[in-house]
Amino acid sequence: MNTAFITAMIGPPEIIIIAIIVLLLFGGRKIPELMRGLGKGMREFKDAQKNEDNKPAAEKKEEE
Repeated sequence: MNTAFITAMIGPPEIIIIAIIVLLLFGGRKIPELMRGLGKGMREFKDAQKNEDNKPAAEKKEEE
């Protein structure tokens, strides 16, 4: 199935329904904690990518 077709099927009413379901499942207090954890994980992932990209080629060969 084409991804453009799937994204075309999702509109504002569907997004609102999904948001309501998430709110009911997790509650208003838990959602900020989940988002904070997601943000920390993304930040750590980006930092790890930057550290890997900044290593000289000689160090990368030694690790392998």
